[in-house]
Amino acid sequence: MKRSRAIIYLIIVVLLAAGLGYTSVKGIGASKSGALETIPLGLDLAGGVSITYEVTGDENPDASDMADTVYKLQQRADQYSTEAQVYREGANRINIEIPGVTDANAILEELGQPGNLYFIAQTDASGAENYTFASLGEGTGMGYWTLTKSIEELEAEGSIVLQGSDVANAEAGYENSGTAKNQEPVVQLEFTPEGTQKFADATTKAYAAGESIAIYYDGRFISVPTVQAAITDGRAIITGESSYEDAANLASMIRIGGLKLQLTELRSNVVGAQLGSDAIHTSLIAAVVGFCVIILFMLIVFKILGLSASIALSFYVGLMILLLSAFEITLTLPGIAGIILSIGMAVDANVLVFSRIREEISAGRSVQSAMKEGYGKALSAILDGNITTLIAAAILGLRGTGTVKGFASTLALGIVVSMFTALFVTRMVSRIIYGLGVQDPKWYSKAKEVKVIDFFGKRKVCYIVSCGVILVGIATMAINAGRGAGAFNYSLDFVGGTSTTVTFNESWTTADLDAQIVPKIKNLTGVDSVQVQTVAGTNQVIFKTTTLTVPQREAIDEMLENDYSVAPENVAAETISSTISAEMRKDAIWALIIALVLMLIYIWIRFRDIRFGAASILALAHDAMVVITCYALSRLQVGGTFIACILTIVGYSINDTIVTFDRIRENQVGVSRREELKNIVNTSVSQTLSRSLFTSITTFIMVLVLYIFGVADIKAFALPLMVGVVSGTYSSIFIASPLWLDLRTAFGRGARKA
Repeated sequence: MKRSRAIIYLIIVVLLAAGLGYTSVKGIGASKSGALETIPLGLDLAGGVSITYEVTGDENPDASDMADTVYKLQQRADQYSTEAQVYREGANRINIEIPGVTDANAILEELGQPGNLYFIAQTDASGAENYTFASLGEGTGMGYWTLTKSIEELEAEGSIVLQGSDVANAEAGYENSGTAKNQEPVVQLEFTPEGTQKFADATTKAYAAGESIAIYYDGRFISVPTVQAAITDGRAIITGESSYEDAANLASMIRIGGLKLQLTELRSNVVGAQLGSDAIHTSLIAAVVGFCVIILFMLIVFKILGLSASIALSFYVGLMILLLSAFEITLTLPGIAGIILSIGMAVDANVLVFSRIREEISAGRSVQSAMKEGYGKALSAILDGNITTLIAAAILGLRGTGTVKGFASTLALGIVVSMFTALFVTRMVSRIIYGLGVQDPKWYSKAKEVKVIDFFGKRKVCYIVSCGVILVGIATMAINAGRGAGAFNYSLDFVGGTSTTVTFNESWTTADLDAQIVPKIKNLTGVDSVQVQTVAGTNQVIFKTTTLTVPQREAIDEMLENDYSVAPENVAAETISSTISAEMRKDAIWALIIALVLMLIYIWIRFRDIRFGAASILALAHDAMVVITCYALSRLQVGGTFIACILTIVGYSINDTIVTFDRIRENQVGVSRREELKNIVNTSVSQTLSRSLFTSITTFIMVLVLYIFGVADIKAFALPLMVGVVSGTYSSIFIASPLWLDLRTAFGRGARKA
C-alpha cells in the first residue's frame, strides 16, 4: 500500500471511529440522545411496570393451574422484553414485571385480560343477534365486534361452544400453498382432548347450518372465521391475517385468553431499579477501566499489532452500543456477562492472529508476508471457536426464556461484531500502519522459541486434582443439604420468598434505602440479599427477600415502627414464588443439552473425529462443575445470574479448547502412532499456551475490574466468573487435549486424518 493511500485510509478510519463514538454518546438528529442512552435496561438496572392479577372467584386455586398460568403469561410477557418476570404472589395472585416501560395502562390494554376467551357460534357474522359492530369513527369503515348479550346469557342458550381452556396451543405459521411467494400467514390451533370433541361437534353443526364460530376475547371479537368444513382431528387453521406479525399477535392473545384460570387486575405500578443507579454507574466505570487496561496490555505485548487491535476494539464497542440500541436488546446483569464474554473473544481473535504473525516473523518471513500468512492460518480456529459458541447462543435464544434468552441475544450479537472487527478492522488498520512506513519487524515483535512442556505426562495428576475439586463440591453440597441448609444458597429467583410492601411517611431513594434500611433488615433476619424497588408516584417501597418466618416479619415491623414511625397497617407481607419457574428451568436445561449435542456434531464434522467433540464436552462439564463447587463452598446466592455465569463459562471454555484442537489438527497430518501423537499434543498445547494465557488475562481483567468497582450483587456475579475463566484456561491446557488422546487410544485408532 502506498503511503499516500495509507494516509487517506487512516483519515477515513479516524473519522469513522469519531463518528461511532459521537453517535454512541451524543447521538444525531433532533433528539440528540446517544445510542448509549437509548439501550433498553432490565428490571435490575432501570425498573419498569409491575402488574398484579388476582384469580377471579377462587382464593385457593389449584397449584398446577397456577404454575401453568405463570408459564404462559411469561411467554406473553416475553414479547415486550426477554427480561420480563412473572411469578406467583400469595395463594391466588400473579405478578408481571416488564422492564423499560413506564405506562402501566398501555401495557394492561395490550396485554389483555387473562383467561377470558370464548368460542361463540353465530348464524351470520354480519347479523346482530349476539353481537354488533362498533365503529371507530364515521366514514372510517373500521371498528370491532362487541357482544349484545352477556356471557351468562350466551352460556345459558348454548351459543358458547368452547372456552379458552379447551385450547392446548396456538401458534403463528404459514399455509402451504405450493409456492413460497404465495405463503399466507395463518394461526394454527390445537385443542385438548375434551376440546377436540367439542370443536368437532360445533364445526359439524356450524358447517351444516352455515354458521360461523367467532372468537371472543377481553371485551371484543378478535376473529370471526367462517367454518368451511367439519373439523374432527383437534387441529384448525385461521386464515385471513394480513401479516405474520398479526397472526403471531392473534395466536398470543388466544394463548393468554385460553388460560385455565380467569384473572382480574388488582393493581399496577411503575417500580424502580432493583440494583439502583449505582449499579449502572459502577459498571460503566469498570468497563472504561477494564478497556484501558486491556489496551495497555495489548500495546506492551504486541506493540504495533496491539495498537491495531486497540483501534478495532474501539470500533467493537461503538458498534455494540449502536446495535444494542437499534435491535432494542434489553440489557441486564446477565446481558453484561454476554458482552464480557464477547469482548474476551474479540481480543482472543486478535491474539490468535498476532501469535501466528509473530511465529511467521520468527521463521524469517517479511512483516507483510507474515501478516498475510497469520490471518490465513488463524482463520479456521477463529471460525470454529466462534461458530461453536454461536450454535449455543442460537439454541439458547430459540429454546430459552427470560434471563437465558437475554444472555443469548447479547452473546450472539457480540460474537458477530467481534469477528467483523478482528478479521476486517484490525487487518485494515495493520495494513494502513504498515503502509505509513512502520515496517521494521522490531515493531511487530518475534515469537520466542517454544519450549515444549510434557502436558500429556502430567495428565493423571491433573485428572486427580480436577476430580478432587469436584468431589469437594459434591461433598459440600451433600453436607449442606444434610444439615438442612440446602445444597446451595438459593435466592428468591429459584425458591421464591417474601415480598414486603412498606408505605413510608416520606419518599426514599434506592441509594438511601440500601445504605440505611437494607442493612437493618439483613441484621434482623439473617438473610443474605434484599431486593429493593421503589413505586413511582408514591412513598411505597417493596423489599423482596427469601422466605421470612413470623418472628422475622414481626422484627421488621417493629423496626419500621420504632425507627421510621411506620404504622403496622402500612406494612404488608406476601409470599411470592420463584421468578425462574420449573418450566423455565426445564427449557434452559433442554436448550443447553441441544446446544451441546449440536456443538458435538459440528466439531465431529469439522475435525473428522468425534473424540475431539467428546473431549471438549467433558472439559465443559469439568468447568461447569468447578464453578458449581465455587457456589457451594462460598455460599454465594444461586439466582438468575447463576444460569448466566454457567453459560458464560461454557461459551468461553469451548472457544479456548477449539483453538488448541485446531493446532493439534494442523500438526497431526500424517501422524497416527500414539508416541508421536503424545509429542503432537505437547507441542500443540505449548504452541498455543501464550495465546491461552493472554486471552485469559484480558478476560480476567474485565471481570476483575467489574468485581472491584461493582456493587454487592455484581461482586457476587463476578467472583464465580473469575473462577470459571481460570478453570476454563486450566481445562483447555491440562485436560481437554490429553483427554482427546486417551479417548483415541481407548476407542480405536481414530478416524480419517484431517
